[in-house]
Amino acid sequence: MRDKKELTRKVKQEANRLGFPLVGITTPESPEHFDFYQEWCAAGFHGTMGWMASKRASERRSDPKNILPECESILMLGSPYPSPSPTAGEKIAAYAGNQDYHEILGERLQRLVHFLEETLGEAVPNRWYTDTGPVLERDLAQRAGLGWIGKNTTLINKEFGSTFFLAEILLGIKLDPDPPFLSQHCGTCTRCLDACPTGSLIAPYTLDASRCISYLTIEYREMIPLELRHLLGDWIFGCDICQQVCPWNQQKPEDIEILDGFFPREELSNIDLVEEMKLSQDAFSAKFKNSPIKRAKRKGYLRNIAIALGNQKSKAAVSVLAAVLQDQEPLIRGHAAWALGEIGGEKAQKSLADAAFQDEKNPQVKEEILRALNNLTK
Repeated sequence: MRDKKELTRKVKQEANRLGFPLVGITTPESPEHFDFYQEWCAAGFHGTMGWMASKRASERRSDPKNILPECESILMLGSPYPSPSPTAGEKIAAYAGNQDYHEILGERLQRLVHFLEETLGEAVPNRWYTDTGPVLERDLAQRAGLGWIGKNTTLINKEFGSTFFLAEILLGIKLDPDPPFLSQHCGTCTRCLDACPTGSLIAPYTLDASRCISYLTIEYREMIPLELRHLLGDWIFGCDICQQVCPWNQQKPEDIEILDGFFPREELSNIDLVEEMKLSQDAFSAKFKNSPIKRAKRKGYLRNIAIALGNQKSKAAVSVLAAVLQDQEPLIRGHAAWALGEIGGEKAQKSLADAAFQDEKNPQVKEEILRALNNLTK
């Protein structure tokens, strides 16, 4: 088949069938916001995600043809997941409540490429990604007509809001491009900026990732800065606040089709943080085998839970926090000490005092224990 218009129609139809109700096509020119991306990295807003600012990453993001020299079209795709609830109390971002979207969508992207090659009767040069490749995918998605980049830096579509996964396939064939989405529909609204607990949205359309709760609970591997711990609230993996308050996520139709693997698992909707703090490495690996949460690793996940328990000032958590002062991971021990200092009480103080006189060799953990003790004995 060499009728470009008919081929474009068939590809879009198949993409819809595979679970991508949002489909757009653009050409492989350099992304419009590439200079902004470079300035963003130069300002250090990428935090410890050094791979985002590397020379190789920058070169590949500057021009899709640096990824796929034969690229003639870019197929941009969106697949929705359940909207986060506007009520308080969530602990895990809505997108992470079930299977890993990389696995689900990756398999469907491969099927879409296979469909295209079968239709043409020949191999097609391609590269596909879903949140993993060196492309400015929101920029390309806007150019493909899928929506606009909102003040909270997410891509927003009038019908689907912002709760959908983006994916893209770079293709070595020409398809009919869609007109770009040129208008902005955030207006004077600043709800996302006003609601962010850590102030990570430092200006409209500008995110300081180093202060973002999603970054801190997933990508950041170190001790959470003291001044930010209280601001994390109950979030233990990701954050939905800027999407919860967005008006475009309040008016979505209820009949949007969502792939089965994206509906939240019941056990992740009602997490008992005290019980979760007891997870061994084997139990963590088994529980989150096919989940996005495995990215935080056990030490990052339990670090985040310790902070949430400290913020809740849960007396019921003292025993388990005291027990993990013996955990093999310094990251967990240090944050458990902080949480005990926040909860307070005779049992918490005794646990910290005992730990202070044990042979703790990690200087950061020792500092956390002594600081927590000092707070309780003032």
